[in-house]
Amino acid sequence: MRSREGQLSDNRPIPRNRLEKEKQLRDLKEVYTNLKPHTSPELRGSIATKIRELIEELKQPAPPPREERGPRRPPRREPRKF
Repeated sequence: MRSREGQLSDNRPIPRNRLEKEKQLRDLKEVYTNLKPHTSPELRGSIATKIRELIEELKQPAPPPREERGPRRPPRREPRKF
């Protein structure tokens, strides 16, 4: 089955907020410290690269909060009473 444009199965990065990135960084650091001595250098390098990338992303200041725009849809109407 083919994917349609915009599906999650497309080859694109998953957007994560700051808290999710911090959790991913903690998890990756834990995985890196628990690697066995016979783990391949390529795997060690890829995990270390991802850790460095996350640290660089988290060094940047957080974007300012978005302004509150109000409700996204109109409020529900009261049901008719007969």
